[in-house]
Order: sequence, then structure tokens, then C-alpha cells
Amino acid sequence: MKYQIDDTDRKILSYLVKNARMPFLEIARECGISGAAIHQRVRKMEECGIIEGSRFIVKPDALGYGVCAFIGVILDHAHTYKTVVKEIENIPEVVECHFITGNYTFLIKLRCNDHQHLMDILINTLQNIPGIAKTETFIALDQLIDKQININNDEKHND
Repeated sequence: MKYQIDDTDRKILSYLVKNARMPFLEIARECGISGAAIHQRVRKMEECGIIEGSRFIVKPDALGYGVCAFIGVILDHAHTYKTVVKEIENIPEVVECHFITGNYTFLIKLRCNDHQHLMDILINTLQNIPGIAKTETFIALDQLIDKQININNDEKHND
């Protein structure tokens, strides 16, 4: 089902991205439409796959996961990627895994307690997965940008 979002939908999405717990009636007041209309529009965007649930954001540093690392993974054979990714998915510290173009097959993001913990994951877990030929690790020193995609067309950057 194809759904074309309009300016009202963009406004609704911008409020929900900033605060998924914002009451629909408050969003309705801000948008100048009824609460029922907000419910209908949000439900329609969920059905069409524009919105996928809502969740709380847990800060890894606050839970002791102060090391963020990105791992470039090269496979022995590209056709094994489905079985390898199933193994990677079982590693609790892995928070993202992307199948990418370029020199690596996967780019993995993981969070660890410290450098020793990271080394343990690399040596004793990740590099022991059959099919992984090589890894390269990049440790993040700081996260400088963390945002969602821009929803409002009028705020796009034009060169």
C-alpha cells in the first residue's frame, strides 16, 4: 500500500520523533485537527511502514557500555553471509550490522564495557565465527551527530 505523506503528516512525525510519548491530543492541538484524525493518520503511517513502533532510548554509557566500536568484516565466501549474520546477531554487544559495498562485507557497531571487553568479543567470539576471514576495528572516540532523518521538506539543505 503506497501512502503519500502531506505537510500535516510531516508535522505529526516531527512531534513524534522529538517525543514519542507526546499525547495525540496535544499533537492535534498543534496541528489544528482532531485527535481522531491524528490517530487515523498515525495508524495509516504504521500500516504503510512509515512508522515502526516507538521505543525508549537507553544511553549505553549510563549502563557501563562506554566503548563504541565499528568492525569491518570480510568473509571467506560471500555466499555464507546469511549463516554468518545469524551468528553475529547472537552477540549481545552488537547493536547494528549492515551489509555494505566496498572492502568489507559487513559493518558492525557494538558497545562494550571497556577495551578488554572489546578485545574479548573480537578474539573469542567474532573471529571464531566460521566464514569470517578478517576483521578491522575502529574505536569511536566521540559521537558528534545523532539524529533522525529530516522529516520537514522546508528544512532541507539545498546546495
